[in-house]
Amino acid sequence: MAAQTLVSTHWLAKAIRNNLVGPKLRILDTSWFLPKMKRDPKAEFAQQHIPSSSFFDIEECCDRSSQFDHMLPTSSHFSQYVGDLGIGNDTHVVVYDNSGFGSFSAPRVWWMFRLFGHSVVSVLDGGMRNWLADGYPVTSEYSRPERREFKATLNQSWVKSYEDVLENTRTKQAQVVDVRSAGRFRGTEPEPRDDQLPGHFPGAVNIPFTSFLDASGKELGTEGLAKVFREAGVDLERPVWASCGSGITSCHVVLAAHLLGHPGVCVYDGSWCEWFIRASPELIISEGEVKEA
Repeated sequence: MAAQTLVSTHWLAKAIRNNLVGPKLRILDTSWFLPKMKRDPKAEFAQQHIPSSSFFDIEECCDRSSQFDHMLPTSSHFSQYVGDLGIGNDTHVVVYDNSGFGSFSAPRVWWMFRLFGHSVVSVLDGGMRNWLADGYPVTSEYSRPERREFKATLNQSWVKSYEDVLENTRTKQAQVVDVRSAGRFRGTEPEPRDDQLPGHFPGAVNIPFTSFLDASGKELGTEGLAKVFREAGVDLERPVWASCGSGITSCHVVLAAHLLGHPGVCVYDGSWCEWFIRASPELIISEGEVKEA
């Protein structure tokens, strides 16, 4: 069983009103922010969230042994973590975040569920921003859901490594879409992490993740999404890999392609954070300051 990829605020408000949230429907606030944004998603969740939702912490459900932030967890860690949130293999999961963009980190968690074999997952279209704009209630109340068993099955082929991307700079078999801002991609705007310079890897195409959203923060319709890919010269009939700063917003590419009937876009989990540290200077293309050899 699959679920509709996007659900509206109206749909979710009705489900909450009809007391449908429980073992068969769970709502997750998946908010995450860059350190420079100086926002604490857990504290904000404690203050206000969509009624009956639980907090999914991207920094908790990850590979703690990695030198890079919030890399993917193991299947067993993911199973344990989401089981603790009252999610079983038959639960419909709805994810949202409370970023000003309408959608920022939610597609990452939507992708994680699909990656670990759970297709019954939807993104709240427009997120908390539209929930509030539409006048729906928020609460500070939280009651921990009863634990359920969840069994994850990882689709490793959807995850790309540094070595995969390095090889692809030679073979050019996949089109790599980088969703960071145009300035960061070109090397003219600073990276949000102090230990890194901006730029991009050879052959990458830039589509800032905000290109997939309309002015209100909702996902563009299929015609609009198709136009975004077309104008960037990306052919969805060919392999597409997505990258960003640290693997979060790259999932907007996966979501947009999925909505257009192309569910197999892969994510370079280490993204620019890893590439900048590991790649030799000639593999970093920038109009600005260059990496020392």
